[in-house]
Amino acid sequence: MITPRPGERPVPPLAGAWVVARVSGPSMSPTVRHGDRLLVRRVRAGRVAPGDVVLARFPARPDLLVVKRVHALLDGGAVDVRGDNPLVTDDSRAFGPAVAVGRVVGRLSPRPGRLPPPPPA
Repeated sequence: MITPRPGERPVPPLAGAWVVARVSGPSMSPTVRHGDRLLVRRVRAGRVAPGDVVLARFPARPDLLVVKRVHALLDGGAVDVRGDNPLVTDDSRAFGPAVAVGRVVGRLSPRPGRLPPPPPA
């Protein structure tokens, strides 16, 4: 378990070193889309960089696993995550700091390959 801040619940790590995640929802469009399958490698807290696409959990909602882009690094290994779709705000703006539990390595289907860079702001 990743150590929570006072008053927050523990954030569980990914079950294995590698996982396949299926995207649900439009928050990361156009980078990844609903139904895409992503290859994800487990990471330790604090081992990601701004711009990385990650699987993250929010200590305020540890049951929720999201695919987001790291916007900023915060104290204690936490990250500020944002979706690439500015119209959907189910990210750190709504739930606060997150813990990155995995880094997206690439898309497996339906369009295999590396993910594109973030869209222009």
